[in-house]
Amino acid sequence: MNFGSAFLRRIRIPHVFVLLTAIIFFCCVLTFLIPSGQYKREVRRIQGRERMVVVPGTYRTIPKHLSFKSLILEDHRPGYASPVGLWGFLSAIPRGMEEAADIIFFIFVIGGVFGILQASGVIQSAIQKMLHTFRHSPTRLTIVLMFVIGVLGSTLGMGEELIPLVPLFLIIARELGYDRFYGLSLVMLSADVGFAAATTNPFTVSVAQGIAELPLNSGMGFRVVFFLLAISLAIGYVLRYGRRIQKNPDARLMPDDHFHLEVTLEGVTTFGRRHGFILILCASIFAFVLYAVQTMHWWMAEMGGGFLLMGMLTAALSQMSLDETTRAFVKGMEEMVVAALVVGFARGIQVVLQEGQILDTVIFSAASLLQHMHRIAAAEGMLAFQTVLNFFIPSGSGQAAVTMPLMAPLADVLHLTRQTAVFAFTCGDGFSNSIIPTSGVLMAMLGLAEIPYEKWVRFVFATHGPLGGVFGHCGADKLPVSRQLF
Repeated sequence: MNFGSAFLRRIRIPHVFVLLTAIIFFCCVLTFLIPSGQYKREVRRIQGRERMVVVPGTYRTIPKHLSFKSLILEDHRPGYASPVGLWGFLSAIPRGMEEAADIIFFIFVIGGVFGILQASGVIQSAIQKMLHTFRHSPTRLTIVLMFVIGVLGSTLGMGEELIPLVPLFLIIARELGYDRFYGLSLVMLSADVGFAAATTNPFTVSVAQGIAELPLNSGMGFRVVFFLLAISLAIGYVLRYGRRIQKNPDARLMPDDHFHLEVTLEGVTTFGRRHGFILILCASIFAFVLYAVQTMHWWMAEMGGGFLLMGMLTAALSQMSLDETTRAFVKGMEEMVVAALVVGFARGIQVVLQEGQILDTVIFSAASLLQHMHRIAAAEGMLAFQTVLNFFIPSGSGQAAVTMPLMAPLADVLHLTRQTAVFAFTCGDGFSNSIIPTSGVLMAMLGLAEIPYEKWVRFVFATHGPLGGVFGHCGADKLPVSRQLF
């Protein structure tokens, strides 16, 4: 581990946009090297939504049309796959923006609404009140915050919605005497662990169980126990890191960071009834939005409308003028520019893989390899495969649509339960979200927290880090147990 830590210290990762652009270019090169192929797909209604899913047993190779023209421009030929050349590489980023437009604009909207909440003084007053309540017990505050965020990730699959909260958790960490890593961990690490240890996550476990033809929310007892174990490991790691840097400030991963934030708690109005009423009102609207997502199949546009309602009511109750409200909304959106654009850049990777028609080849090869392995090794292989695939498809529901139709029947052949395949998928898809640079949410939060990517990876993979501990509980010794529990 010391060798690994020394290696990570030598790595210098460029700006997020440079990094993602380089990954897109690398994927373009792969479209020339990896054979093309394709599964047939069909539309299935899963959990109230129509999804395009892979049809098992329909994979076929597609001859690749290579030409000098394909190196520069598109050179499509009927019945052939076309590699992605220079022009496809350049257009992949704007096309990724188009495909991720709903998420991008949703991030802008919630950023603007949080700008209004911040301008009204509600957020600063609430944080000050929270810090005053837990001033003698930062450990208890950490446990409460991480557990609540973890539950939101596990039950509702929250990710993009939490991006604007990063500056708020940074304020909490600074006021408690910690650093940026501690503050970001409170929101992102707990959300990612909760997302992976899914109980009712509608974007992963619900979709995967629907595709695998399992009862919705089956195996709940095991999932709850696993979530409690996973979030406990994450909380314990963060608390230990916090104690270490308080005892020795030089132990921080960014010891020269002065932890300057634009938002401070100086001169903040005391938390009053009006603040409490606004928070209760916003929480009620938020709860209704989440309920509608689960039962009425709302998506980004409808959720964005709910957040806009929060902002309007907050401005009205705070007696903010139209000009003040507009300036606050615009300022909040401005702070989300990098976060929103990162999501579009990351989606460009999937655009390239689909255009070059090599993604199904990777999936087919992995499934073919797994079916010849011992069932225990195959279960571990499912976990490893889903983890690697998450680098290229960092969408939970999207990954489920292309892998679960294959992994579920493969589990039958290997004499594993389909619940084991679902469990391997949720773990592989979820835990790696904390480290893969293609995760728009991760890179957006790192940008807001002003934490370099390589330093965050060092933090996550420090000795006995949270991912190492949690992945240890997804091992071969645990997966067979699921046959008894499920």
